[in-house]
Amino acid sequence: MNFRCHGVLLALLAACASTSDTLHRDVQSAVSADPSQALAAFERFKGLEGTWVGKSTKGWTEQISYQTIATGSCVLESSFDAHLNEKMVTMFYVDGSRLMLTHFCAAKNQPRLVATEFADDGARITFTFLDATGIPSRDTGHMDKVVFRFVDSDRFKSQWTWYQAGKEKWLEEIELTRVASAAQ
Repeated sequence: MNFRCHGVLLALLAACASTSDTLHRDVQSAVSADPSQALAAFERFKGLEGTWVGKSTKGWTEQISYQTIATGSCVLESSFDAHLNEKMVTMFYVDGSRLMLTHFCAAKNQPRLVATEFADDGARITFTFLDATGIPSRDTGHMDKVVFRFVDSDRFKSQWTWYQAGKEKWLEEIELTRVASAAQ
C-alpha cells in the first residue's frame, strides 16, 4: 500500500472511530447520574406484570405479557403476532445507575437501548440505542429508540423508531391495554 492510500485509510478509520465515540459519549452523557430515576422506572415496568393487548398505528393487534424474572432483576416482555405467528422478547433491567433494555427482534438482531430521559414525573421514559448484536454496523436496520408513555396502571403507549442507512425509516406507536384477570 502506498503512503497516500495508507493516509486515506487511517483518516477513514479515525473518522469512523470518532463518530462511534461521539455516539457513545452522547448516550452516556444523557444517562442520569441519579440511580433513583432508573430504579423508579424499573419498578414501573415491574408493575406491568400480566397480559396486555397492543394495537399498532400500522393496523395490527398483538398480545403481550410481562413477567418479573431472575429474582426481580429483570422484566421480560413477550409479544406475539406483531409479526404474523412470530414471538419477540424485550428484557428490561438495571445496570448500575442505568435502566437498559435488550430487544430480541424479528429482524434477527438484538439492540441494547439505555434510558436517556425520564420526564413527566417518570410517566415518559425514552430509551436510545447503545449497541447491538446481530448487526455488522449501526446502519443495518434495527429498532433504535423507544418512548414509553404511561397513562395509568392499565394503559400505556410505546413509540418505536426503526433506524437504517443513517436515518430513521419509520415510527410506529402501539397503544397497550391491560387484560382484566378472571379473578377481578
